Amino acid sequence: MDIELSRLRNKNNKAGYQRIESDEQVDSPTGAMSNRPGRSYGNKGKPKGKGRAKYIDEPEDEVDLLRGDEFAEDEDHAEAGQSSHEMAVKAPPPPKTRQQSMSSKDKSRTIPFRPPEKLQNKFPANVVRNQKYNVFTFFPIVFYEQFKFFFNLYFLLVALSQFIPALKIGFILTYIAPLAFVLAVTMGKEAYDDYKRNLRDKEANAARYLILDPTSSPLSLESNTAPTRAIPSSRLRVGDFLVLEKNQRIPADVVLLRTSDVSGTCFIRTDQLDGETDWKLKVAVPSCQKLASDGELVKLDAEIYADAPIKDIHTFIGTLTINRPPSTAVDGAPAAPQVEPLTVENVLWANTVLAAGSAVGFVIYTGSETRAVMNTSHPETKVGLLDLEINRLAKILCAVTFALSVVLVALNGFRGLWYVYVFRFLILFSSIIPISLRVNLDMGKTVYAHQIMNDREIPGTIVRTSTLPEELGRIEYLLSDKTGTLTQNEMELKKLHMGTMSYGSDSMDEVAHQLATAFGVSAVQGMQGHKRQGTITGAQLATRGRRDISSRVRDVVLSLALCHNVTPVTNDDGSVTYQASSPDEVAIVKWTESVGLRLVFRDRTKIELQTPQGTNISFEVLELFPFTSESKRMGIVVRDLQSGEITFMQKGADVVMAKIVQRNDWLEEECANMAREGLRTLVVGRKKMSKEAYMTFKEQYHKASVSLDGRNEAMARVVAEHLELELELVGVTGVEDKLQEGVKPTLELLRNAGIKIWMLTGDKVETATCIAISTKLVARNQYIHQVQKLKTSDAAREQLEFLQSKLDCCLVIDGESLQLCLNTFRNEFIEITTKLSAVVACRCSPTQKADVARLIRQYTKKRVCCIGDGGNDVSMIQAADVGVGIVGKEGKQASLAADFSVTQFSFLTKLLMWHGRNSYRRSAKLAQFVIHRGLIISVIQAVFSAIFYFAPIAVYQGWLMMGYATIYTMAPVFSLVLDRDVSEDLALLYPELYKELTKGRQLSFKTFFTWLLISVYQGGAIMIMSLVLFENEFLNIVAISFTALIVNELIMVALEITTWHVYMIIAEVVTLLLYALSMIFLPQYFDLSFVISVRFAWKVAVLVAVSSVPLYIIKVVRSRISPAVYSKLV
Repeated sequence: MDIELSRLRNKNNKAGYQRIESDEQVDSPTGAMSNRPGRSYGNKGKPKGKGRAKYIDEPEDEVDLLRGDEFAEDEDHAEAGQSSHEMAVKAPPPPKTRQQSMSSKDKSRTIPFRPPEKLQNKFPANVVRNQKYNVFTFFPIVFYEQFKFFFNLYFLLVALSQFIPALKIGFILTYIAPLAFVLAVTMGKEAYDDYKRNLRDKEANAARYLILDPTSSPLSLESNTAPTRAIPSSRLRVGDFLVLEKNQRIPADVVLLRTSDVSGTCFIRTDQLDGETDWKLKVAVPSCQKLASDGELVKLDAEIYADAPIKDIHTFIGTLTINRPPSTAVDGAPAAPQVEPLTVENVLWANTVLAAGSAVGFVIYTGSETRAVMNTSHPETKVGLLDLEINRLAKILCAVTFALSVVLVALNGFRGLWYVYVFRFLILFSSIIPISLRVNLDMGKTVYAHQIMNDREIPGTIVRTSTLPEELGRIEYLLSDKTGTLTQNEMELKKLHMGTMSYGSDSMDEVAHQLATAFGVSAVQGMQGHKRQGTITGAQLATRGRRDISSRVRDVVLSLALCHNVTPVTNDDGSVTYQASSPDEVAIVKWTESVGLRLVFRDRTKIELQTPQGTNISFEVLELFPFTSESKRMGIVVRDLQSGEITFMQKGADVVMAKIVQRNDWLEEECANMAREGLRTLVVGRKKMSKEAYMTFKEQYHKASVSLDGRNEAMARVVAEHLELELELVGVTGVEDKLQEGVKPTLELLRNAGIKIWMLTGDKVETATCIAISTKLVARNQYIHQVQKLKTSDAAREQLEFLQSKLDCCLVIDGESLQLCLNTFRNEFIEITTKLSAVVACRCSPTQKADVARLIRQYTKKRVCCIGDGGNDVSMIQAADVGVGIVGKEGKQASLAADFSVTQFSFLTKLLMWHGRNSYRRSAKLAQFVIHRGLIISVIQAVFSAIFYFAPIAVYQGWLMMGYATIYTMAPVFSLVLDRDVSEDLALLYPELYKELTKGRQLSFKTFFTWLLISVYQGGAIMIMSLVLFENEFLNIVAISFTALIVNELIMVALEITTWHVYMIIAEVVTLLLYALSMIFLPQYFDLSFVISVRFAWKVAVLVAVSSVPLYIIKVVRSRISPAVYSKLV
């Protein structure tokens, strides 16, 4: 047999892997075994010659994704026990030779226990690094991010031009100070954020972990005690034996070798990986669990094969090979290597937490190769749409400035150094693109952030990215997580239906009474059963009816108390908590306890229950058929240890159970009723079996479980033929997943605001569908179209064609089908689904969530907001235009990565409808007014230069120019950030007001050119009238025109205000007084004798009247003819 084994091992399998040949290998059975990879690394030091190539992995190798059939084949091996020989034949072979590895870029690895240091150094360091910059990249990257915008680059060039004497106009400080201020604030914020990230990274990397120390002296190894040493997380390497304690975060991907539980199982929390808060059961490798102590692991001559690292957290292919099994060989011949398949059940992924007990794991992936890191995308620097729109307008203004400069030089006949004059005009007109715009907008964003964080109605809200408040007013797509975001992930059994009887949440005490009656009767019926009654009275008939009801209640409660995968865990304080991979099951077991039947003990072979009378009843677990997304049901075969009765019990989704249970006339109707209430339905059935029937099944099932081809199908066929036939329908349960507070009205309001809502979850299709109904994401009687398990592009095309013809439905799609659609018909899929009113994507990986967010952004060019609460939502949050994180049970990982952090989903209403809407409206108005302020003074300059022989000389110089953009106009203009058009109550009452904003009409080319015309009219009127009609002295022209300009701007601000605020009045009055006071201290610009004269006053009044009164008249007429939407509500 050994010769056959080695021959089989040397052949290529389907995946193309090949057993490595060594020069020293011989054809004998002993030689074939003795030169297996890993043996030479036992305790003999490093190998020589070609043997080295056996464990070399190229660092630059890329992930090699295996084909689907290979996954299926290897997973089959993991699902049932096989003999050593059968498993050895079918196990995935070790990696390829160095040459093959380099050519195929393969990152799979075979790691021996106690690997050499050279091999360990081939893999990435286990370092957590979320920083965006380092010492060398900080300045280049920050400067690039700032100056890639034309707006900033323009100001930089203007500021630098002032160092050239021929181009110098006014104070250098007026050009450099605003730009330096903006850059300093931005760089300071980026540096602080990255410093905080660095501190978090250091904390994670410095966390101490125990590893088994294989370098200990042989003396200590003999004593079976496990020598350990503590090392920081960052120094963990592939091949280390990691010792984990309760509540420790798992720092790398490890194979679970041993647990403190005798059964070899442990529970882990995966909320930071897949978003689900229920605990997951993991199983240790059986051969390692059987060892006497952890110390024996270090002495074991074994190796682990692990497939190349991939993103999929639900898939793992590997084997554990024990070269010299502990059992003694027969007749002195070496025993055949013992090979055990490894599946995802045997692996603990990084970033999960060991929930109970302690465990020993073998590190297989570190650092960038862990599933957690591979599913995390690097955050991009987010830029608001308003900033991009202003950047576009800046380009137009620059073109206008350049054209104006060239026209003025051309009108002068391109005389002298005309190109120098062009540049001087460009600098003179640089106020057309005011740098103060950046300062005003950034200060405005700070005000909005302060208002959001100090809103008492949404306590705990934090603005982490202060550059995006305006984006909250432009959202058109909301992508939400389910668990912990829309729901509390707290299940409760609300309804129990048994055909002729139905119990709601308010009548569960009746169930407890009937159950107590049934168990009380069953205890004494043995003693009374032999007595015969001659006649049956009416009272006895009534009693029998009650007993009938009681026995039926007993049957359904007992079935629910046994048919599950729940384990009771005793905590340190003595309390008991139930743990299972599904919160539904925990809810049902808690319910059985509340009515009197409590789960006391559970392991893989026995279940013990406590009856209402306080006695214990025990059942032997003969078979367990776990729930899968394909089967949609789970079953169990138990033997009552008191009576010896064997029963098969099964529960599952109504669609599959309807075909398995006996014919009835109520199941379909009742399941539909419960689904409409948003309850998750489970149909429960049972079947009593004779010992002979069970033995026949067991024999057939064992045959199917050891078959090598089509094992899963064969096992399922045996179960269907022997067990899943004519089950007695005992009842239907309805479980409610409690929603977060205010979810229903919030979703309704957001939909009315024109926002399309997608739900992306890692949960099952059935669960997600129920939540979509209960949250009213799906309208009443709206058709729900479910798409699952698509395998071919033709099937995907058919589904898309159907959706095209039914755009009023809600689409529910699973992750596998979603990926197929994205791979084959990406554009078509996004085009169709973005038209649907609601989409629910289930079984989504973190990367898929992020991909969907990016695709919607790219295809629709609309603003996308993503909201989630777990570590699995971080990639989606970072991929969105606006990411909102909820601080919840799953920790703060999503909250820390988000742009905005809230404590409840319902806070979105206030955040978008009120703060988002106001932020966008205010910034749009502020931006246009600051541009108008720059345009009007540039028009005055252009008119002045044109009249005075096209000379590039500034009409307002020095302190006047500096004061114009600061103390003379800044406070009134900036007070626009306090303006509001409607009250908060109206904004929340009429979400349709929000829909108006998404069209982007507040800041558009139309509004921009309107302000451009206003600026040209007002600037021209002020300068021409002051020159032509009034004065000949230059000093008086400056005084009259500049005063008229300041007063005009104050009046324009007043005209723009919708709702007056006390600060606005103060800003207007104080600014006017400051201007009047400054005239005294600036005699070089103002002749005081002229300024205090009546002549000065009436001339300024005429100029202001001509420039602003026509605009006031136009505004009044427009408000009467075409009033704004909000004005109809006030």
